[in-house]
Amino acid sequence: MAESSKAVVTFIVGAAVGVAVGYFLNSDKKDELVDKLKSQADRLKEKFRKKKEQYEDAIENELA
Repeated sequence: MAESSKAVVTFIVGAAVGVAVGYFLNSDKKDELVDKLKSQADRLKEKFRKKKEQYEDAIENELA
């Protein structure tokens, strides 16, 4: 019984997320939302790139 209730809750949450995404993608603010998400993704990529470089440098220093 517990597994079926988890499945129902998961389905409802998934449907709610789908409806929310659909609403935002069909709204007038779609372009604004997409631009914001792209900007945040770019910032995250830059942070990960910097951390990767730091770790590579640290590993090089340890091996040298």
